[in-house]
Amino acid sequence: MKLDPEAVTPATRQETFPVALGAVLLSFIALLLSYSRGYLLLYGDAVAHLGIARRILDSHNPGLVQLGGVWLPLPHLLMLPFVQKMEWWQNGLAGAWPSLICYIASVAGIYRLARWMMIPRWALAATALYALNPNLLYLSTTAMTEPLFLMLLIWTTLLTVECVAAIKSSQQSAVSSRLLLLGIFILAAVFTRYDGWVLGAAVWCVVTFCLAREREVWRSVSSSFIVFTFLVIAGPISWLAYNQHFFHDPLDFMRGPYSAAAIEKKTMPPNGQHHRGWHNPAWALLFYTRTAQIDAAFWETGFVLIGAAVGGLIVVIRRRFVLSSLLLWMPLPFYIYSVSYGSVPIFIPQLWPHSYYNSRYGMELLPALAVFAFLAVQWIERRWSETQPMAKRLMQPIALLLIALNAVGMMYRTPLVLKEALVNSTTRVGFETALARQLGGFPYGSTILMYNSDHVGALQDAGIPLRMTVNEGDSDSFRAALAAPAEHAGYVVAIAGDPVAQAVAMHPEGLTEVTILCTTGQPCARIYRSDRANSALPK
Repeated sequence: MKLDPEAVTPATRQETFPVALGAVLLSFIALLLSYSRGYLLLYGDAVAHLGIARRILDSHNPGLVQLGGVWLPLPHLLMLPFVQKMEWWQNGLAGAWPSLICYIASVAGIYRLARWMMIPRWALAATALYALNPNLLYLSTTAMTEPLFLMLLIWTTLLTVECVAAIKSSQQSAVSSRLLLLGIFILAAVFTRYDGWVLGAAVWCVVTFCLAREREVWRSVSSSFIVFTFLVIAGPISWLAYNQHFFHDPLDFMRGPYSAAAIEKKTMPPNGQHHRGWHNPAWALLFYTRTAQIDAAFWETGFVLIGAAVGGLIVVIRRRFVLSSLLLWMPLPFYIYSVSYGSVPIFIPQLWPHSYYNSRYGMELLPALAVFAFLAVQWIERRWSETQPMAKRLMQPIALLLIALNAVGMMYRTPLVLKEALVNSTTRVGFETALARQLGGFPYGSTILMYNSDHVGALQDAGIPLRMTVNEGDSDSFRAALAAPAEHAGYVVAIAGDPVAQAVAMHPEGLTEVTILCTTGQPCARIYRSDRANSALPK
């Protein structure tokens, strides 16, 4: 069937396939560049995500308890098949494969979503702006959770748009299938990021409101709606139950020792001065939107992009056109609240204190900026269709050229998300590389007492299985080892300020200091050999 270039219709599979194929090509180019430059493990969070996925099976106490209670479990479960290969754990490819798949799916999804709102050429332009974003391409080669959540956000929004359309046209079988798919995608989003909890609640409200206006459809799909509702609430309830069971507090992820609040308290400067967004939604709005525009566009052209996206937002609201697409804007209120009241600061070099922290959070607004900006462009084109025919013909080629120049410009100046990773990894990577050299010199099979939460990257770099360490992942054995370090490990790695260092200070008996390792910007590590425990296990 020939594609009508002026029709706004849902995309077919045949129409979507070339878009997905292009995303495959872009993703592997990005992987080649990131891998060859050693960028896959720059983010400490990427190293930590891989460590969590690895320890689910590679641990003294393998199982679900190793998922931890703060970061949600789905990203780690998706990495699980890949991270058990030692080489992929060490080089970061174990995290890249799931992210690449999510990037490809998100590109296909945003094109399909855009086709509900735009003619083919502008849907393609919106997709190009999203797919060619260098920050997104970099993240899609790492173990970070943004590519997965962006894919879930886009497809959840798309399925909601399709479900609402099916409700209005009384297509009962389509409504039932979309409800079940929505439930699955929301469950996945809930288990990926806490943004997904808000997204799930918003989608449930949208669907319920639409069904309430079509009572006959609601009656016919009541069983599917019950399943959908169950899936929406199952995620949060099960995570609360998980935290209660393993950590004895259903809200451990909010107020436990590894929560955002605890991290903020730990990293608070000596003068106790809060960031500008703390309890200030206006500043939080400024920080988040400024970050989003720098993540999305080169130099200061992000102001134009946000202005166009707001214009598209106005068009949708005034015309009541595919209103459920407004779900793409969900990250905006979520992060305004999180920055203000959720202990989640965002720092970028353009705003005081002119540093780098959490700049990747702005990426979650990229789908909304891409889709709604080109919705505004389409509106302008239609206004010019009769009075400015030449301008209409040139608009899309010029737009595609500007998108390409935007990508080149961002890469030339180093994308913000990659720049943050480069800047903030310098001291950590140097320290963990030096520590890995020391760990690699231990006799084969040596048992190591080490606190892994901060510098599991050293074990990763050295290729030491996590089951060869006594760490906080097995609380019982770890507590016993802290009470008598020399009795429970052949070697002890005490990094200043961590629980092992405190235990060594209290119980130094039977330990001989082997070396002290100090690097710029990191606490010193002291390595001890036990005079009492067997230093190595049999092969």
